[in-house]
Amino acid sequence: MVNCSYNKCGESAVINVAKPYCKDHFIKYFESKVKATINKYKLISKDDKVVVACSGGKDSTTVLYLLNKWFGNVTALAIDEGIPGYRNVTLEDLRSFCSRNDIPLKTVSYKEAFGFSLHEALKKVTVLPCNICGTLRRYLLNSSARGFAKIATGHNLDDEAQSIMMNFFKGNLDLAARLGPLTGVVKDEKFVPRIKPLYFCYEKEVAAYAFLQNFGIHFSECPHARLSFRAAVRDFLNDLEQQLPGTKQNIINNFLKILPQLKKYATTADIKSGIKYCGSCGEPSSNELCKACVYVNSLKGKSDTAPIAVTPIQ
Repeated sequence: MVNCSYNKCGESAVINVAKPYCKDHFIKYFESKVKATINKYKLISKDDKVVVACSGGKDSTTVLYLLNKWFGNVTALAIDEGIPGYRNVTLEDLRSFCSRNDIPLKTVSYKEAFGFSLHEALKKVTVLPCNICGTLRRYLLNSSARGFAKIATGHNLDDEAQSIMMNFFKGNLDLAARLGPLTGVVKDEKFVPRIKPLYFCYEKEVAAYAFLQNFGIHFSECPHARLSFRAAVRDFLNDLEQQLPGTKQNIINNFLKILPQLKKYATTADIKSGIKYCGSCGEPSSNELCKACVYVNSLKGKSDTAPIAVTPIQ
Protein backbone atom coordinates (compact mmCIF):
# COMPACT_ATOMS: atom_id res chain seq x y z
CA MET A 1 0.00 0.00 0.00
CA VAL A 2 1.40 3.39 -1.05
CA ASN A 3 0.69 6.39 1.14
CA CYS A 4 0.01 9.98 0.11
CA SER A 5 3.26 11.93 -0.26
CA TYR A 6 1.78 15.29 0.74
CA ASN A 7 3.47 16.65 3.86
CA LYS A 8 3.53 13.29 5.67
CA CYS A 9 -0.21 12.83 5.17
CA GLY A 10 -0.16 9.08 5.78
CA GLU A 11 -3.50 8.40 4.05
CA SER A 12 -3.64 5.73 1.35
CA ALA A 13 -2.88 7.14 -2.10
CA VAL A 14 -5.62 6.85 -4.72
CA ILE A 15 -3.60 8.20 -7.66
CA ASN A 16 0.02 8.56 -8.68
CA VAL A 17 0.69 11.44 -11.05
CA ALA A 18 3.82 13.48 -10.27
CA LYS A 19 3.63 11.90 -6.80
CA PRO A 20 1.20 9.59 -4.99
CA TYR A 21 -1.75 11.48 -3.49
CA CYS A 22 -4.83 10.72 -1.46
CA LYS A 23 -8.09 12.12 -2.81
CA ASP A 24 -8.11 15.37 -0.83
CA HIS A 25 -4.48 16.23 -1.52
CA PHE A 26 -4.69 15.38 -5.21
CA ILE A 27 -7.64 17.77 -5.53
CA LYS A 28 -5.62 20.41 -3.68
CA TYR A 29 -2.59 19.80 -5.95
CA PHE A 30 -4.68 19.95 -9.13
CA GLU A 31 -6.62 23.07 -8.19
CA SER A 32 -3.47 24.92 -7.15
CA LYS A 33 -1.93 24.05 -10.52
CA VAL A 34 -4.89 25.48 -12.43
CA LYS A 35 -5.10 28.59 -10.24
CA ALA A 36 -1.36 29.20 -10.72
CA THR A 37 -1.85 29.16 -14.50
CA ILE A 38 -4.73 31.63 -14.30
CA ASN A 39 -2.71 33.97 -12.08
CA LYS A 40 0.61 33.74 -13.93
CA TYR A 41 -0.88 34.48 -17.33
CA LYS A 42 -3.60 36.83 -16.05
CA LEU A 43 -6.26 34.80 -17.82
CA ILE A 44 -9.19 36.30 -15.92
CA SER A 45 -9.62 39.79 -14.53
CA LYS A 46 -11.88 40.67 -11.63
CA ASP A 47 -14.91 41.83 -13.63
CA ASP A 48 -14.52 39.55 -16.66
CA LYS A 49 -17.68 37.90 -17.86
CA VAL A 50 -16.53 34.49 -19.04
CA VAL A 51 -18.27 31.92 -21.22
CA VAL A 52 -17.01 28.33 -21.06
CA ALA A 53 -17.05 26.29 -24.27
CA CYS A 54 -18.59 23.05 -23.03
CA SER A 55 -18.95 19.63 -24.60
CA GLY A 56 -20.10 17.77 -21.51
CA GLY A 57 -16.75 15.96 -21.34
CA LYS A 58 -14.22 15.82 -18.52
CA ASP A 59 -12.04 18.77 -19.59
CA SER A 60 -14.63 21.47 -20.22
CA THR A 61 -16.74 20.35 -17.26
CA THR A 62 -13.69 20.68 -15.01
CA VAL A 63 -13.04 24.21 -16.29
CA LEU A 64 -16.70 25.14 -15.85
CA TYR A 65 -16.74 23.80 -12.29
CA LEU A 66 -13.55 25.57 -11.21
CA LEU A 67 -14.31 28.96 -12.78
CA ASN A 68 -17.80 28.92 -11.29
CA LYS A 69 -16.34 27.96 -7.90
CA TRP A 70 -13.68 30.67 -7.91
CA PHE A 71 -15.16 33.53 -9.92
CA GLY A 72 -18.87 32.97 -10.53
CA ASN A 73 -20.47 34.96 -13.35
CA VAL A 74 -19.83 32.18 -15.87
CA THR A 75 -22.06 30.83 -18.62
CA ALA A 76 -21.77 27.46 -20.32
CA LEU A 77 -21.95 27.49 -24.11
CA ALA A 78 -22.51 24.18 -25.87
CA ILE A 79 -22.34 23.55 -29.60
CA ASP A 80 -24.61 20.74 -30.78
CA GLU A 81 -23.04 19.45 -33.98
CA GLY A 82 -25.61 16.72 -34.41
CA ILE A 83 -23.64 13.50 -33.83
CA PRO A 84 -26.18 10.74 -33.06
CA GLY A 85 -25.41 8.56 -30.07
CA TYR A 86 -22.66 10.88 -28.84
CA ARG A 87 -23.46 14.59 -28.59
CA ASN A 88 -26.99 14.01 -27.31
CA VAL A 89 -25.51 11.95 -24.45
CA THR A 90 -22.81 14.47 -23.47
CA LEU A 91 -25.24 17.38 -23.69
CA GLU A 92 -27.60 15.61 -21.31
CA ASP A 93 -24.69 15.20 -18.87
CA LEU A 94 -23.96 18.91 -19.24
CA ARG A 95 -27.57 19.95 -18.66
CA SER A 96 -27.68 17.90 -15.47
CA PHE A 97 -24.37 19.32 -14.26
CA CYS A 98 -25.41 22.93 -14.94
CA SER A 99 -28.77 22.36 -13.27
CA ARG A 100 -27.12 20.94 -10.12
CA ASN A 101 -24.65 23.83 -9.95
CA ASP A 102 -27.04 26.62 -10.96
CA ILE A 103 -24.99 27.59 -14.03
CA PRO A 104 -26.75 29.12 -17.06
CA LEU A 105 -26.40 26.99 -20.19
CA LYS A 106 -26.88 28.13 -23.76
CA THR A 107 -26.90 25.68 -26.66
CA VAL A 108 -26.37 26.52 -30.33
CA SER A 109 -26.84 23.83 -32.94
CA TYR A 110 -25.49 23.36 -36.45
CA LYS A 111 -29.03 22.63 -37.53
CA GLU A 112 -30.44 25.99 -36.43
CA ALA A 113 -27.38 28.02 -37.47
CA PHE A 114 -26.51 26.34 -40.78
CA GLY A 115 -29.59 24.35 -41.73
CA PHE A 116 -27.95 20.92 -41.40
CA SER A 117 -26.36 18.69 -38.77
CA LEU A 118 -22.84 17.31 -39.03
CA HIS A 119 -24.33 13.86 -39.62
CA GLU A 120 -26.28 15.23 -42.59
CA ALA A 121 -23.29 17.20 -43.90
CA LEU A 122 -20.99 14.17 -43.95
CA LYS A 123 -23.34 12.43 -46.36
CA LYS A 124 -22.64 15.17 -48.93
CA VAL A 125 -18.91 15.91 -48.58
CA THR A 126 -15.72 13.90 -48.80
CA VAL A 127 -13.60 15.96 -46.36
CA LEU A 128 -12.56 14.47 -43.03
CA PRO A 129 -15.23 15.02 -40.34
CA CYS A 130 -12.89 16.98 -38.05
CA ASN A 131 -11.99 19.42 -40.82
CA ILE A 132 -15.51 20.65 -41.46
CA CYS A 133 -16.62 20.23 -37.85
CA GLY A 134 -13.67 22.20 -36.46
CA THR A 135 -14.31 25.09 -38.85
CA LEU A 136 -18.03 25.32 -38.10
CA ARG A 137 -17.57 24.81 -34.36
CA ARG A 138 -14.97 27.59 -34.06
CA TYR A 139 -17.23 29.86 -36.11
CA LEU A 140 -20.18 29.34 -33.77
CA LEU A 141 -18.11 29.66 -30.60
CA ASN A 142 -16.69 33.02 -31.61
CA SER A 143 -19.88 34.51 -33.09
CA SER A 144 -22.13 33.24 -30.27
CA ALA A 145 -19.81 34.40 -27.48
CA ARG A 146 -19.47 37.97 -28.69
CA GLY A 147 -20.06 40.31 -25.77
CA PHE A 148 -18.20 38.11 -23.29
CA ALA A 149 -14.69 39.08 -22.18
CA LYS A 150 -13.21 35.59 -22.67
CA ILE A 151 -14.01 32.12 -23.94
CA ALA A 152 -12.54 29.48 -21.62
CA THR A 153 -11.81 26.11 -23.22
CA GLY A 154 -10.88 22.72 -21.77
CA HIS A 155 -7.62 22.26 -23.68
CA ASN A 156 -5.12 20.38 -21.51
CA LEU A 157 -1.35 19.85 -21.79
CA ASP A 158 -1.77 16.81 -24.05
CA ASP A 159 -4.07 18.76 -26.39
CA GLU A 160 -1.67 21.69 -26.60
CA ALA A 161 1.38 19.50 -27.25
CA GLN A 162 -0.57 17.87 -30.09
CA SER A 163 -1.57 21.24 -31.55
CA ILE A 164 2.01 22.51 -31.44
CA MET A 165 3.37 19.48 -33.25
CA MET A 166 0.51 19.43 -35.78
CA ASN A 167 1.30 23.01 -36.78
CA PHE A 168 5.04 22.36 -36.92
CA PHE A 169 4.54 19.22 -39.03
CA LYS A 170 2.37 21.22 -41.45
CA GLY A 171 4.62 24.28 -41.37
CA ASN A 172 1.81 26.52 -40.05
CA LEU A 173 3.79 29.07 -38.06
CA ASP A 174 0.93 31.58 -38.23
CA LEU A 175 -1.41 29.10 -36.57
CA ALA A 176 1.23 28.05 -34.04
CA ALA A 177 1.55 31.69 -32.98
CA ARG A 178 -2.10 31.68 -31.93
CA LEU A 179 -1.52 28.95 -29.35
CA GLY A 180 -0.59 29.37 -25.69
CA PRO A 181 -2.55 29.83 -22.43
CA LEU A 182 -4.11 33.00 -23.88
CA THR A 183 -4.70 32.58 -27.60
CA GLY A 184 -4.62 35.05 -30.44
CA VAL A 185 -2.19 37.40 -32.11
CA VAL A 186 -4.08 40.56 -33.08
CA LYS A 187 -6.98 42.24 -31.30
CA ASP A 188 -10.25 42.94 -33.04
CA GLU A 189 -13.76 43.59 -31.71
CA LYS A 190 -14.98 40.48 -33.52
CA PHE A 191 -12.40 38.17 -31.93
CA VAL A 192 -13.29 36.87 -28.46
CA PRO A 193 -10.02 35.95 -26.66
CA ARG A 194 -9.72 32.32 -25.61
CA ILE A 195 -8.09 31.12 -22.41
CA LYS A 196 -6.90 27.65 -21.38
CA PRO A 197 -6.85 27.23 -17.58
CA LEU A 198 -5.84 23.53 -17.92
CA TYR A 199 -2.81 24.41 -20.05
CA PHE A 200 -0.27 22.70 -17.74
CA CYS A 201 -2.49 19.78 -16.67
CA TYR A 202 -1.99 16.34 -18.19
CA GLU A 203 -5.10 14.70 -19.59
CA LYS A 204 -4.79 11.89 -17.04
CA GLU A 205 -4.80 14.47 -14.24
CA VAL A 206 -7.97 16.08 -15.58
CA ALA A 207 -9.62 12.66 -15.92
CA ALA A 208 -8.68 11.79 -12.34
CA TYR A 209 -10.00 15.11 -11.02
CA ALA A 210 -13.33 14.75 -12.85
CA PHE A 211 -13.69 11.18 -11.60
CA LEU A 212 -12.87 12.01 -7.98
CA GLN A 213 -15.26 14.99 -8.03
CA ASN A 214 -18.01 12.71 -9.33
CA PHE A 215 -19.21 15.11 -12.02
CA GLY A 216 -21.57 12.48 -13.41
CA ILE A 217 -20.26 12.54 -16.99
CA HIS A 218 -19.42 9.95 -19.63
CA PHE A 219 -15.73 9.49 -20.41
CA SER A 220 -16.26 8.96 -24.11
CA GLU A 221 -14.63 10.15 -27.33
CA CYS A 222 -16.25 11.53 -30.45
CA PRO A 223 -16.73 8.64 -32.91
CA HIS A 224 -15.05 10.68 -35.66
CA ALA A 225 -11.91 11.49 -33.66
CA ARG A 226 -9.91 8.43 -34.73
CA LEU A 227 -10.02 9.59 -38.36
CA SER A 228 -8.23 12.86 -37.64
CA PHE A 229 -4.64 13.99 -38.06
CA ARG A 230 -4.74 14.90 -34.36
CA ALA A 231 -5.36 11.26 -33.45
CA ALA A 232 -2.24 10.20 -35.35
CA VAL A 233 -0.15 12.87 -33.62
CA ARG A 234 -1.68 11.96 -30.25
CA ASP A 235 -0.70 8.31 -30.66
CA PHE A 236 2.78 9.35 -31.77
CA LEU A 237 3.29 11.57 -28.72
CA ASN A 238 1.86 8.96 -26.35
CA ASP A 239 4.42 6.45 -27.65
CA LEU A 240 7.21 8.99 -27.20
CA GLU A 241 5.99 9.83 -23.69
CA GLN A 242 6.21 6.17 -22.73
CA GLN A 243 9.76 5.91 -24.02
CA LEU A 244 10.86 9.37 -22.89
CA PRO A 245 8.76 10.54 -19.91
CA GLY A 246 8.39 14.31 -19.89
CA THR A 247 8.27 14.65 -23.69
CA LYS A 248 4.94 16.49 -23.71
CA GLN A 249 5.96 18.85 -20.92
CA ASN A 250 9.22 19.59 -22.75
CA ILE A 251 7.29 20.43 -25.93
CA ILE A 252 5.16 22.92 -23.98
CA ASN A 253 8.09 24.47 -22.10
CA ASN A 254 10.22 24.98 -25.20
CA PHE A 255 7.29 26.23 -27.26
CA LEU A 256 6.57 28.93 -24.68
CA LYS A 257 10.18 30.09 -25.02
CA ILE A 258 9.76 30.76 -28.75
CA LEU A 259 6.12 31.88 -28.64
CA PRO A 260 6.93 35.61 -28.26
CA GLN A 261 8.95 35.52 -31.49
CA LEU A 262 6.23 33.56 -33.28
CA LYS A 263 3.64 36.14 -32.19
CA LYS A 264 5.91 38.96 -33.36
CA TYR A 265 6.31 37.27 -36.74
CA ALA A 266 2.56 36.63 -37.10
CA THR A 267 1.60 40.11 -35.90
CA THR A 268 3.90 41.74 -38.46
CA ALA A 269 2.34 39.64 -41.22
CA ASP A 270 -1.20 40.47 -40.06
CA ILE A 271 -0.43 44.20 -39.89
CA LYS A 272 0.94 44.14 -43.42
CA SER A 273 -2.06 42.27 -44.83
CA GLY A 274 -4.63 43.90 -42.55
CA ILE A 275 -7.57 42.17 -40.85
CA LYS A 276 -10.07 41.05 -43.45
CA TYR A 277 -13.74 40.20 -43.10
CA CYS A 278 -15.86 37.65 -44.90
CA GLY A 279 -17.80 39.23 -47.74
CA SER A 280 -20.84 37.17 -46.80
CA CYS A 281 -21.20 36.99 -43.02
CA GLY A 282 -18.79 39.73 -41.98
CA GLU A 283 -16.74 37.52 -39.68
CA PRO A 284 -12.91 37.78 -39.64
CA SER A 285 -11.43 35.84 -42.54
CA SER A 286 -8.13 35.50 -44.39
CA ASN A 287 -10.01 35.20 -47.69
CA GLU A 288 -12.93 36.85 -49.46
CA LEU A 289 -15.21 34.22 -47.95
CA CYS A 290 -14.57 32.53 -44.61
CA LYS A 291 -14.28 28.74 -44.56
CA ALA A 292 -17.59 28.40 -42.74
CA CYS A 293 -19.47 30.22 -45.50
CA VAL A 294 -17.68 28.20 -48.17
CA TYR A 295 -18.72 24.94 -46.50
CA VAL A 296 -22.29 26.08 -45.84
CA ASN A 297 -22.91 27.41 -49.34
CA SER A 298 -21.37 24.30 -50.87
CA LEU A 299 -23.54 21.98 -48.77
CA LYS A 300 -26.65 23.97 -49.62
CA GLY A 301 -25.75 23.91 -53.31
CA LYS A 302 -25.48 27.68 -53.49
CA SER A 303 -23.09 29.65 -55.62
CA ASP A 304 -24.13 32.94 -54.02
CA THR A 305 -22.96 34.29 -50.70
CA ALA A 306 -26.00 34.04 -48.48
CA PRO A 307 -24.86 35.09 -44.99
CA ILE A 308 -24.96 32.82 -41.95
CA ALA A 309 -27.21 34.23 -39.24
CA VAL A 310 -25.90 33.67 -35.70
CA THR A 311 -27.24 35.57 -32.70
CA PRO A 312 -24.90 36.12 -29.71
CA ILE A 313 -26.15 34.14 -26.71
CA GLN A 314 -26.45 37.02 -24.28
